[in-house]
Amino acid sequence: MTLVVISVLILVLTIVLVTSSNPPPNIVFILADDLGWNDVGFHGSAQIPTPNLDALAYSGIILNRYYVTPICTPSRAALMTGRYPIHTGMQHAVLYGMEPRGLPLEEKLLPEYLRELGYKNHIVGKWHLGHYTRRYTPLERGFDSHVGFWTGHHHMFDHSAVETETWGLDMRRGYDVAYDLHGKYTTHVIRDEAVARIGNHSVGDPLFLYVAHAAVHSANPYDFLPAPDVTVAGLEHVEPYPRRKFAAMLSELDESVGAIVEALKVKGMLDNTIIVFSSDNGGPAEGFNSNAASNWPLRGVKNTLWEGGVRAAGFIWSPLIAESRRVSQQMIHISDWLPTLLDAAGYDVETLPKTLDGINVWKSLLNGNSTERREILHNIDDIWGSAALTVNNWKVLKGTNYKGQWDNCLCLYDVLQDPCELDNLAERFPAILDSMLKKLDAYNATAVPPGNLALDTRGDPRFWGYTWHNFGDDLEHCDGGEEGCNTQSL
Repeated sequence: MTLVVISVLILVLTIVLVTSSNPPPNIVFILADDLGWNDVGFHGSAQIPTPNLDALAYSGIILNRYYVTPICTPSRAALMTGRYPIHTGMQHAVLYGMEPRGLPLEEKLLPEYLRELGYKNHIVGKWHLGHYTRRYTPLERGFDSHVGFWTGHHHMFDHSAVETETWGLDMRRGYDVAYDLHGKYTTHVIRDEAVARIGNHSVGDPLFLYVAHAAVHSANPYDFLPAPDVTVAGLEHVEPYPRRKFAAMLSELDESVGAIVEALKVKGMLDNTIIVFSSDNGGPAEGFNSNAASNWPLRGVKNTLWEGGVRAAGFIWSPLIAESRRVSQQMIHISDWLPTLLDAAGYDVETLPKTLDGINVWKSLLNGNSTERREILHNIDDIWGSAALTVNNWKVLKGTNYKGQWDNCLCLYDVLQDPCELDNLAERFPAILDSMLKKLDAYNATAVPPGNLALDTRGDPRFWGYTWHNFGDDLEHCDGGEEGCNTQSL
């Protein structure tokens, strides 16, 4: 009996030692821009081929109740901080290139945590969390390298970003303007840089690769949907023509995902890698930043709090997840990725700040059990007067975003039974409505003021060689106002 007990103890100890000696997983987070719910094959769309995304989704976990925020900057802030935008001052609209601010510097970001575990952190693509000074940019926020752009969007061939009738070049290699990449399609730049980072990576170190695509965000007013002609020509079945251009942009994104997976396989890293795919918000099928996306059958578009604005296409894939090949109804928010990925990486999540809004769902993803999350604050924007909250199956909305006009009618939906938000139950369930509104008020009591600032014209790219610049670091060259602000003295 003693020998049996000793044998069992040795076996258990061996399992513990083997488990604890497993290297931290590589993490690849792929963020699409302005992708709609109905734009991917794994949601049933047969119009646009997305074979690489579909292969990962079908062999991973499709996240059917996965939520982001209605618009770009707030979602990226939530991803990087693990906090709701109301708690970082990022809840209203987006960051503009001439705004003298960024994601607050006191916030500790996901790559900064991962660096403590020995991760090598790289970002390719879009940042959009501030570049007023270098302190706000990726290389000062935990990343070891960045090839991509700082603003919210740019033209995917000439790399010019147009904002508020000003324009400037926005493609960077670290801090330097990447003039040599002019004319190269942005999705190809992101693909090639991601593949290069994987190829040059030392497999003895864990990798965090943040792939933040420009696609499928619309570009500049003179060319909304840039895509390679040969790709567009291969999609003649897609109508109307703007949708075909959109399809070409998405097809290029999908191809890049396949290239990244192949690079991981060739490097021998794939079996110990977690891949997360997400959109940053719903697709702008019309209106603000329209790109011909589709959120069907969900109601709403980007920059709205309807399901079509906040319910995102997303999945997680990894050989480390045994309970995969399934469609998950687990409630997950983009802020959950910080504690979740840190747990997967071996971080002691019990030591994370109690101010985080994100919930660790790693164990739930591994075993398929429901997550601890019961509530999702979609956003509260007191400037626009809009707010939305989901608690279990109930969702309350009030107000409207952007240019919509609100008729002061409160909305209450059972989004499990009515995900398309067609049947307003507010008058039939007044007690539930009242409870939900009180929860919204409680959240709002914890909010910090929006950090939005007036545009500083000293950041106009024409003063900085027609590039978007860290103008806050060089204001001594602008003491004479706009007339004295130029790059000749730099």
